[in-house]
Amino acid sequence: MFVLCDDHRYDCLGAAGHPFIETPHIDAIASAGAMFTNAYVTTSLCSPSRASILTGQYAHNHRVVDNYHPVDSSLVFFPQQLQKAGYQTAFIGKWHMGGDIDDPQRGFDHWVAFKGQGTYWPDGHGTTREVPQTTYDGFNVNGKRAAQKGYITDELTDYAIEWLTNRQTEKPFFLYVSHKGVHADFVPADRHRGRYDDKALPIKIPTPEQLAAGNLPMWVRNQRNSRHGVDFGYNMADFSPTVYYRRYCESILAVDDSVGRLDQYLQQSGLGDNTVFVYMGDNGFQFGDHGLIDKRVAYEASAKVPLLMKAPGRIPAGQTYTDLIGNIDIAPTLLEAAGAESPTSIDGISLWKSICGTSTEDTTREHLLYEYYWERNYPHTPTLHAVIGGRWKYIRCHGLWDRDEFYDLENDPDEMNNLIDDPSHQTQIKAMNQTLWSLLKESSGNEIPLLEDRGPNFPWRHPDHASQAEFPDEYFRESEKR
Repeated sequence: MFVLCDDHRYDCLGAAGHPFIETPHIDAIASAGAMFTNAYVTTSLCSPSRASILTGQYAHNHRVVDNYHPVDSSLVFFPQQLQKAGYQTAFIGKWHMGGDIDDPQRGFDHWVAFKGQGTYWPDGHGTTREVPQTTYDGFNVNGKRAAQKGYITDELTDYAIEWLTNRQTEKPFFLYVSHKGVHADFVPADRHRGRYDDKALPIKIPTPEQLAAGNLPMWVRNQRNSRHGVDFGYNMADFSPTVYYRRYCESILAVDDSVGRLDQYLQQSGLGDNTVFVYMGDNGFQFGDHGLIDKRVAYEASAKVPLLMKAPGRIPAGQTYTDLIGNIDIAPTLLEAAGAESPTSIDGISLWKSICGTSTEDTTREHLLYEYYWERNYPHTPTLHAVIGGRWKYIRCHGLWDRDEFYDLENDPDEMNNLIDDPSHQTQIKAMNQTLWSLLKESSGNEIPLLEDRGPNFPWRHPDHASQAEFPDEYFRESEKR
């Protein structure tokens, strides 16, 4: 059972110590199994991350680098390997690779999906803006159209339980529930709307002056006044990160209900003790961190995700798994758990034995490559590569006349003090730059995927909000030698 939540940031869980959100069913997965405190996606964007989960590959290999292009037909999805191992498989929910593609895909015996972003409600109520790729034409159920009847998170859960009930009981199963929730524009279920109306935003939004004092790059400071910044969020004149965050948290509540219903079905049907249950976010989300909203960037709020996994009798209950794990590791890990063979094309590694505490070898990873490729649709975020893992984070921007970034996550968890020019860290920064290039070379990542332009563009800035950032002081000198 693999449940994927859209845009769920790592700290927005009761089990993660959130000050007010109620996620008892997701938290229960952690209590009965493992909570991963260092889980990351290798690209913080819906389609690329989902493609990495399905293929076990970095984006530079599967080449889905935006939300508009499909996965190449030659790539292998890990459910195909499960089918070869005798599993019956089902996909329920958001596919979101290739724009409006919702056709049944390889690797799945049963299929329920919707085009693009779909919609929370079939009549569209509750939203304040219509996001790109919103669609209202219901579901594709095994190649036939079916009308959406209610709130999408609940209805996808209904479809999932219906398939579980009618599956072939003599075969093992793999069920992939891929929620639309909690993608923006956040629309809670009616039963949850207003639950957190009086709650404050638990995130510090830095001022432009604080960003400058912390040596943040120009592009970060400029993005504050953009579609993905707090000063002009989604180009709305009255955008409020606090209101948006409240609705986001309220929208997560229905996803938690879904996890509870699915887990309850497993328990009541006698499958609970013999089923691996995984819950994961496809990427994080900024709500004012660094003055930004949305995702794409390599900061913790964007790239770090919730990951919880239980397997009674295999994964020790209540453990906190602190080793590094990426979305590219999900495929090989679940394939090993199922006794299925991993394709040789996978960039990730299996951490199954490590998670179960049965490994006699060092199967952990020290570093993970992060990558994001510039999109014409959202030109305010540059091409980024980063080395993630452990105390230090190195971020390299590509194609910009700007600073790179280097952070001490132990002493600066908010990543607000860029140490890239600190003399005491230059040896380490050079070593992490070399690590970055090693990670790229090892995974054949020396070429940047370049795909044709698709979708709308959003280059706008507000004339009365944060002004353009100036060049760093260290870029000014009277000659090459000072």
